Amino acid sequence: MISRLNNAFLSLTTHPEFGKLLLRLTFGVLILFHGVAKIQHGVGWISGMLIAQGLPGFIAYGVFVGEIITPIMIIIGLFTRQAAFIYAFNILVATLLVGMGKFFTLTNVGAWGLENEALYFLGGLCIMFLGAGKYTLFPGTGK
Repeated sequence: MISRLNNAFLSLTTHPEFGKLLLRLTFGVLILFHGVAKIQHGVGWISGMLIAQGLPGFIAYGVFVGEIITPIMIIIGLFTRQAAFIYAFNILVATLLVGMGKFFTLTNVGAWGLENEALYFLGGLCIMFLGAGKYTLFPGTGK
């Protein structure tokens, strides 16, 4: 009985290609919201943080690549692995700039202070290692 139920469940839920699509859409759309906010409000504050760290302020414009271009590429499945690498690198840089003070903290509900950053970063790495799968607008480029 349990074996039959398990087999039925597995037959309904074993769809790795759909899982890859869902992963790509989830992380792509969620980080795209961050990119839209940068378009609306600018990246001057990021430039200021970079300058404070001794880095050139123009690097701040790279956020448009990491939070607009690469998420779109991930969503549509164009050079997915490469886009996901850039996406993850963007999250890592953002975390190093603004989040390291939360490294050893917990929130009021017991979550790690860098939980969101870790989730976005590791989601990007998962997409990089898995590739786009078969559901893509550009077959062959996101393997």
